[in-house]
Amino acid sequence: MNETPAQRNGRPIAERVAARLLYPTTRPREKSVREAVAGKVVLITGASHGIGKASARKLGAAGAVVLLVARSADDLNRVAAEIEGEGGTAHVYPADLTDMDAVERLGRRLLAEHGHLDVVISNAGKSIRRPISESYDRFHDFTRTIDVNYLGPVRLLLTLLPDMRERGQGHIVNISTWGVLAPPAPRWAAYGASKTAFDVWLRSVAAEVSGDGVTTTSVYMPLVRTRMSAPTDFSRVPGLTVDEAADLVCHAVTAKPREIAPWWSAPVQAWTSLTRNQVQRFFERGLSRLPGIPG
Repeated sequence: MNETPAQRNGRPIAERVAARLLYPTTRPREKSVREAVAGKVVLITGASHGIGKASARKLGAAGAVVLLVARSADDLNRVAAEIEGEGGTAHVYPADLTDMDAVERLGRRLLAEHGHLDVVISNAGKSIRRPISESYDRFHDFTRTIDVNYLGPVRLLLTLLPDMRERGQGHIVNISTWGVLAPPAPRWAAYGASKTAFDVWLRSVAAEVSGDGVTTTSVYMPLVRTRMSAPTDFSRVPGLTVDEAADLVCHAVTAKPREIAPWWSAPVQAWTSLTRNQVQRFFERGLSRLPGIPG
């Protein structure tokens, strides 16, 4: 289909401009990425689609030995075939992050087969947007979200961290959300709580393991156009493409900053700290005028 004057690369130019202004992405040079990851063993969870898939392809093209983790073996095999078709090396490990015993076995298998892991990118995530009035009989929404976004990643790292600390090197990247830095949003209780839990856990652990040469990066992603965000109408919100988000992941792996966040997140945090009660009242007044919206 031919591109309209208002579109380029499949999305409106206005959104591209807004996204570039609000979420300027850092795209490391290919040489820098290759120097950082060539020959390194890099694990990516949630690697079958979206940010994980795009990141795996970029890192694989730069020479990393990419370990792909997700539930679907078929989808992972397709990603691995694409990476290998571009001259890279990829290994497939189907796993369900909600099965804690299976996650522990996965970690031990990875160490047994590859000797060590240089980089762990915790990208797998589950999102649920649902008002609390529709959640009273859906406790499983909270358990499955906390398992994927928090407990599963923790279980995996508890298996991998001892080896990283003993070797005196390793890097952990958490693909989080800018919502962790913002006031809690209505209807996102399950998602927000689970992402915040892992964010706090990793930052706490980082203080303990940094002396052993293990570093961490928290990437507070803005909206990214993926199948996970698709069920919610974000048509009025500018967002990143998965390719732009993957550039941020590559920057995290290459430069290893403590965190990557939208430039405006610090001012927003400062403002909300001063106006916490007013923000809460704003949400409450706004919701009182709206009917419940299913997730």
